[in-house]
Amino acid sequence: MSQSLSKVCVHITFSTKNRHPFIDKEIEKELWAYLGGVCRALDCHPVRVGGHHDHVHICCLLSKKITQVKLLEQIKKESSKWIKTKGRKYEKFYWQDGYSIFSINPSEVERVVGYIDSQADHHARRTFQQELVAFLKKYGVEYDERYLWD
Repeated sequence: MSQSLSKVCVHITFSTKNRHPFIDKEIEKELWAYLGGVCRALDCHPVRVGGHHDHVHICCLLSKKITQVKLLEQIKKESSKWIKTKGRKYEKFYWQDGYSIFSINPSEVERVVGYIDSQADHHARRTFQQELVAFLKKYGVEYDERYLWD
């Protein structure tokens, strides 16, 4: 084959350090746009970015030029630096050390987008911790709860 072709859709989620509710109405739309911009700069087309008070969801197409870990390092590093410039209440902002990233079938992208768009309603009934454990179980990911939260 004379060209390299790829279409890998991923659903990424990670939390603020200790799930502190830093992501408020003042910053969320600008943060979602900033995170999408970081993805775009890394050639990882963002499909949807959203989340809730203490965590983020990103649905994007993974570039064939970057590893998962490099993508997450850049997203977290760049956005953490940026958010700290947004005012005193954000100066102690940090993301958690870990993350989750799951491949999704391209035919399921719209369902994931809907899920990301309904975060406020969803989290009226379920915490981020409950949400993440449900994802881990759904995707058959083995984990040790002692190291799941930081």
